[in-house]
Amino acid sequence: MKVGECYLGWATDEEIRKRGASGGLVTAMLAAALDKKIVDAVVVLKKINEFEAVPILTKNKEDVIKAAGSLHTVPVNLAWLLAGKKIKVALPAKPCDAKGVIEQAKRNQVDLSNIYLVGLNCGGSMHPISAREMLELLYQLKPEEVVGEEIEKGKLIFYTKDGEKALPIDELEEKGYGRRENCRYCTLKIPRNADLSCGNWGVTGELVGRATFVEINSEKGIAILQNAIDAGLAQIQPAEEKGMITRSKINESMEKLGDKWNSKLLAPIQGNHLEYYRKALENCIDCGACREVCPVCSCDGAAKCKDFYSPLDDYQMSMYHLVRFLHLMDSCIGCGQCTDVCPSEIPLAHLYQRFALPMQAELKYRPGMDMRKPPLWEIKMEGRP
Repeated sequence: MKVGECYLGWATDEEIRKRGASGGLVTAMLAAALDKKIVDAVVVLKKINEFEAVPILTKNKEDVIKAAGSLHTVPVNLAWLLAGKKIKVALPAKPCDAKGVIEQAKRNQVDLSNIYLVGLNCGGSMHPISAREMLELLYQLKPEEVVGEEIEKGKLIFYTKDGEKALPIDELEEKGYGRRENCRYCTLKIPRNADLSCGNWGVTGELVGRATFVEINSEKGIAILQNAIDAGLAQIQPAEEKGMITRSKINESMEKLGDKWNSKLLAPIQGNHLEYYRKALENCIDCGACREVCPVCSCDGAAKCKDFYSPLDDYQMSMYHLVRFLHLMDSCIGCGQCTDVCPSEIPLAHLYQRFALPMQAELKYRPGMDMRKPPLWEIKMEGRP
C-alpha cells in the first residue's frame, strides 16, 4: 500500500458487516486498532436511537461494534473529546472533525502523532428535532418507524422495516428542512485532511452496500488499515478506474451544490452592516456556550473574550462577539457547533463565517487542512519583537 492509492474494503466479521455501513470497514479498523493495541481508546457515537447519540471515549471493542452505522442526525464535532488527552486515540472523522483535531494540534491541545483520523465522506448532517418534524410532515413516517437513513445521489433516504422513502435534498432544503445551514455551503466532502478517506462513493456493481471505498492519505492511514487486515478483521482489493471516476464526479457535484448554497446563504449584506450584526446579536446573554464547544478555541483561563461577559453590556454590539469575530477570522472551520448550542438561537456560525471566509480567501488559507500556522499568528505589531 502507498499514500494516494485507493481500495475497496469490507469487514470479515459477519456481525460487523451487518451493523456497519458499506460493509463495515471503518468499524473493523477501529475494533482492530483496540484489539492489537495500536491505540489506547476509540471515539464513537453511543446510540440512543436512530436520531440521537452521545460521543464517548472507549477502550471496549464491543462499544465500537455497537456504534457501527451512519448517523446523519447527530451533528456533533468529536474533536473536543480529545483535548488534553495524552493517549493514542482513533476516531471516525467527518471533514470538520478532522479540521477541529488539526486546529487543536496547532494549539498544543493534542499530539497529532497519537491520533488516527479515519475520515468519513460527508454530505451533511441534520438536527434531530427538525429531522423528526420533517419525517412526519414530508415523509408521512413516524420517527419510531425509522431503522436507518442515508444521503445518496442527491436524495435523503429513510429506511423502515417495510422499505424506504426518499426525497431530493434540494426540495427539502428549499422548504427549510434537510441539512444544517453550515453543511449546505461546506465544500469539503472527502476528508483528505484525515489519514484515510472512507465512504460509499465510488463503490459500483455487486459491491454496492457491501464495501467501502477508501483512499490512503498518510502513513498512519496505511498502518491502521494494514493492522485490520493483519488482525483478520478486514479484506481489501484495488479500486477500479470506473469507481474512482464515479467518486470524483459525485464529489464535484457536492462541491458545486456547496458553492450554490454559499452564494445564496452568504450573499453580501444589503444595507447597514453594523445594524445587521447588532440586530443579529441583540439577544446574546453572554453565556459563553459557543466558546465552550468551539474546537478552535483553546485559550482556557487566558481567554480575553471572557473579559467581556457582562449582563450590563450596553454597547451597540456585544463586545464578547466582536473579540471572537477577530479571534476566529483566520481559524473558524465552519462546523456549526456554536449555532447548535446557542440558547438564544443566534445563527453564530453564519455570522462568524461571514467574517472568516473572505479573510481566509484573501490569505489563501484554509484552516484544519494541514499544520500550517494561521496567518494572523505571523503578524507582529510594529516595533515589537
